[in-house]
Amino acid sequence: MQNKKTLMLLFALMLVLTTVISACGSNNTANKNTGASNTPSEGTTEPAANGGTSEELVIKMLLVGGKPIDYDTVFGELNKKLKEKINATVQAEFLDWSDWTQKYPLKFAAGEDFDIAYTANWAFYNDQVLKGGFLELTDELLQKNMPLTWKAMPSVAWEQSKVNGKQYMVPNNNPEVIDKAVLIRDDLRKKYNLDPVNNPETFANYVKTIAANEKSINAYNAKAADGWKWHELDQILLEQKNEWNLVDYNMPLAYKLDDASGKVFNIYDTLEFKELLKYYKDLAENHAWSKNIVSNKNDVWQDMKAGKTASYAQNLGTVAMNLAELRREKPEVELAIADLTPDKKKIAAISTQNGFSIHATSKKAERALMVIDLLQNDKEIHDLFMYGIADTHYEAVGDDKFNATAGTANFTGFSNWGANSPLNRKDASYPAEADAIADAWQQKVYNFNLETFVFNDANVKNEVANIGNVMLRYAIPLEYGLIKDIDKGQADLIKQLKAAGIDKLQTELQAQIDAFLASK
Repeated sequence: MQNKKTLMLLFALMLVLTTVISACGSNNTANKNTGASNTPSEGTTEPAANGGTSEELVIKMLLVGGKPIDYDTVFGELNKKLKEKINATVQAEFLDWSDWTQKYPLKFAAGEDFDIAYTANWAFYNDQVLKGGFLELTDELLQKNMPLTWKAMPSVAWEQSKVNGKQYMVPNNNPEVIDKAVLIRDDLRKKYNLDPVNNPETFANYVKTIAANEKSINAYNAKAADGWKWHELDQILLEQKNEWNLVDYNMPLAYKLDDASGKVFNIYDTLEFKELLKYYKDLAENHAWSKNIVSNKNDVWQDMKAGKTASYAQNLGTVAMNLAELRREKPEVELAIADLTPDKKKIAAISTQNGFSIHATSKKAERALMVIDLLQNDKEIHDLFMYGIADTHYEAVGDDKFNATAGTANFTGFSNWGANSPLNRKDASYPAEADAIADAWQQKVYNFNLETFVFNDANVKNEVANIGNVMLRYAIPLEYGLIKDIDKGQADLIKQLKAAGIDKLQTELQAQIDAFLASK
């Protein structure tokens, strides 16, 4: 009897040891994987191996822009393809353009559950990296889970999107020039026998003539009330005209493109700005824009389509698509793209102009990267994500162009640009003149040492916030000609910037630029 009990105890002990050894082996296998692990989705009981696709996962995306009308239909088709290829589906949340700047950082601060976030150099990328909001993307993670992207992405794009030498973004793979142009009513220009608009002087003559003769039309319009801290023409008439680069649109500090030392100066305290104020004041006094422009909340393009606006400024791609749209819908209205600084140096967008990052708290990072890999590089999936369903939301023209359809407007207006790549289709009606301008601009692209510099405002957050408030309160009314005495207005603006800490901010910025250039 005693021997029987002993045998039973020994047998039980062997079972325990076998179980422990098995568990340790499983843990060691898991620990060898350096990427983030996947968490089982609801309703599953058996977890998938790390990096595998045996378990179906739901990947949550945070996107900027209004939810498309046909989201459910298009993403339903998209998810069928994703499930076939990587056993995953995507669920997107959209932050509307009206309040995305407030809601976006709160999503991270609250630790909400999502895996992929649209981001950009203008959409909190550096800010969230510094706050720990994004997962570091090692070469191992990228090579393993994004083979298509790893092969297609130029090495310079990876380098441009690093912060402090580390990767946190899958940038878009679609370089573009970021200079702005002006869209004008060319039929009105011809009506009054005006010279072609191709510099600041001919543009001023155009808007003043329209203002004097077309009383029901705003000669120029902008959406100043969305918190933009600059006159909408500043990028053209301050930056492009003078070949300056503004470091961050939340502060008035810039440097000359060809200044190898990167010496920073306050734009508002320059002779060039003083002269521009005279130009703006002249336009305002000649009723080139509404006296209520700083509170305008209307969609400027919709106003232009409705015949209420005769010009506005935007990037080349946007005005080109606007022109193509109106040619389709109202061929009797003639528009033209005006480049006011045709002979100046041009700046190409660095790769962080659009991209996707992985939320630092995601438990599905590897599969999320697989999703991004396909969105950017799989032709069928890319077309769905970017353009919707063929013959419903667009008509395919060959492999690289499309025609708009009646359903185009039902799947547009959100930040799918993170998937921009060489697979992008071009609107078959894209204006030839826009292509000609783009080709000319590409010949004038100027590369400079500071094009990948990113300012870290951690030590001067209060100053940045205070200066932004000063810009909105003092600079915007001054630039739109609402201040009677522009010399006094400029002096008051500079005084308020001093009080807000512009000197401390400039010193901090200069120190970071000096260190960046020294590291080169």
